[in-house]
Amino acid sequence: MPSEPLDSPNVVGRRMRSRREELGWSQEKVGVLIGIDESSSRARISRYELGTHEPPVKTARQIADALGVPLAYLYCEEDEVAQLLFVLWTLTPSLRHRSVSLWLNQLA
Repeated sequence: MPSEPLDSPNVVGRRMRSRREELGWSQEKVGVLIGIDESSSRARISRYELGTHEPPVKTARQIADALGVPLAYLYCEEDEVAQLLFVLWTLTPSLRHRSVSLWLNQLA
């Protein structure tokens, strides 16, 4: 369940927090994994999650990689679509391509 309403302007922070909590990781761990100094990593990730600051795209990409999600997942406003992005991302590239092609053909 999301920590904030779906219409929250802080979708990146909400997605970050949700995934981090799914993994059972601390803010400090995520910060250290993306190269932030251990002494300030918790505060920096907290600011991103709360929406005080939005991470630059380069940093968001590092966070997505650390959390094991595609970058688009962090920016996706709809929970169902974000989940779909995550599931597609976990597939092998060939299976992903086949699945998306089949789905698009069915929708056409």
